[in-house]
Amino acid sequence: MTMYSYKAVDAVGKRTKGLQDAANLIDLELHLKRSGLDLISAKEEKRTPSFVRSKIQRTDLITFFFNLDQLTRAGVPLLECLADLRDSMEDAIFREIIVNLMESIENGKNLSQSMAQHPNAFDKVTVSLTHAGEESGKLPEAFRHLTEALKWQDELAAQTKNMLLYPAFVGTVVIAVTFFLMIYLVPQLVGFIQGMGQEIPFQTRLLLATSSFFVNYWYLLIALPFILFGSYQGALVLDPGLQYHVDNFKLNIWPTGPVLRKIILARFANTFAMMYGSGISILDCIANSRNLVNNQVISKSLQMAMSEIESGKNLTQSFQHTGIFPPLVVRMLKVGEATGQLDQALLNISYFYDRDVKDSIKKIQVMIEPAMTIVLGMLLGWVILSVMSPIYDIISRVKM
Repeated sequence: MTMYSYKAVDAVGKRTKGLQDAANLIDLELHLKRSGLDLISAKEEKRTPSFVRSKIQRTDLITFFFNLDQLTRAGVPLLECLADLRDSMEDAIFREIIVNLMESIENGKNLSQSMAQHPNAFDKVTVSLTHAGEESGKLPEAFRHLTEALKWQDELAAQTKNMLLYPAFVGTVVIAVTFFLMIYLVPQLVGFIQGMGQEIPFQTRLLLATSSFFVNYWYLLIALPFILFGSYQGALVLDPGLQYHVDNFKLNIWPTGPVLRKIILARFANTFAMMYGSGISILDCIANSRNLVNNQVISKSLQMAMSEIESGKNLTQSFQHTGIFPPLVVRMLKVGEATGQLDQALLNISYFYDRDVKDSIKKIQVMIEPAMTIVLGMLLGWVILSVMSPIYDIISRVKM
């Protein structure tokens, strides 16, 4: 396939231009004809390997696998499914990936092998599930599992974003108010306070010193987050083991740590259940799911569980020894393993954590609002007290 930039005209004479993949100019002209366009001119565009670096949006992946599920269930050949998706996909990078998938399949590779060439679009779980679907002859079922999993992940990501959005907004307001007070308001009161001709109280001196620091070194305060982030990235390069301690801190810091742990374990259980239900072995399920948790502490615990399973222990015993799941969840796993419904037990665990995450996010949001109000009130109270104390002392002396 070749990428062409073209100019065309529709039935009413309106000119249009765009990009389109085609085998040759004749194929391009036929494709435009089907879209109601007449080709005027076209030239070949050089392919850019943008798909190698760019991350594909989850919503595009949901659309991709949903359409593959529907089309393959209807009996449409895979290459024709991909051709239809290529023509309808709006994202140029993803469209180029689909073209590359078609070329690989035409050259003798299967779909999972072709997907593995694009790790930024299709992770190891997606490739493994697709491969399992190919081996079992249940490719539409694999596409359906992937669609449902991506929808669930998208909802989970939205919940996480909601948890972080409100405190980020309120924190930004508090920081903005602090800069306004220290850089604009307090300096206007300095002359008034110092002109009183009396000893300035300690809290007032502290306020003036803080304001002076903000006025003289505001650029350092703005640059500080970037400096800290750069230092953190440099420290990770010098000491890769530092990431483990950072991940451990993320899981234990209150109040977001417990919620983050539940989110990670919910995603792990959901992915594990999906893969196990598709016929993938337990060790492969854990190995592929471990790559998705994005936390070295939990990843190390799962690696320990894999080692124990390889040594002969069952899944419940291995997870119990890692300490990452609470006793209730371990009990659910034990029942699922005993009844031969491990995938259903894992889905129940995912539902359990998903519901718990929603409740925890609501509680945190309820707590954040009064906490931020208290912080802002204390800040304003400090400024008012520091300004009013000298004035009150003068009034007291006058009355005497």
